[in-house]
Amino acid sequence: MSKDFKLSANQIRPLAKGRGGAIASDRITVDGRPVGYMYRTRPLNDIDSGWAFLAGDESDDYMAEVNNHAIYDVNTIANYDPEIIPLLDAPVGSAYVRTSSGLVPDPQGAPSE
Repeated sequence: MSKDFKLSANQIRPLAKGRGGAIASDRITVDGRPVGYMYRTRPLNDIDSGWAFLAGDESDDYMAEVNNHAIYDVNTIANYDPEIIPLLDAPVGSAYVRTSSGLVPDPQGAPSE
C-alpha cells in the first residue's frame, strides 16, 4: 500500500538526528495532524527509541489496522511536529498529551508494557 505523506523526503531537515526509530500514526505522517499524545516505553533493541507518536484521536480499530502506522526515524516525526524535540530526552515511562498549552506531562504516564 502506497502512502501519500504530508512531507516529502526533501522537506525533512536534521532536527533530532541519532535518536533511533519510533512508531507513528498515519494521522501525523499522512494527515498532517500534530502529535497529540506521545509516550516512551523501554526500547526493544539498539535502534528503538521507545517513543510512540499519535495524533491522540486514533480509535482502537484504527490502531489495530497495521497499515495505519509505521516505524520512522524520530527525526522524521520531529519535522512533522518540532514541539516534540525538547521532550525527546524524557525517561522511559514518560508520556505527554496536547492541551491548549501545548504538550504537557500526562499524569498517567506511558501505557503498561
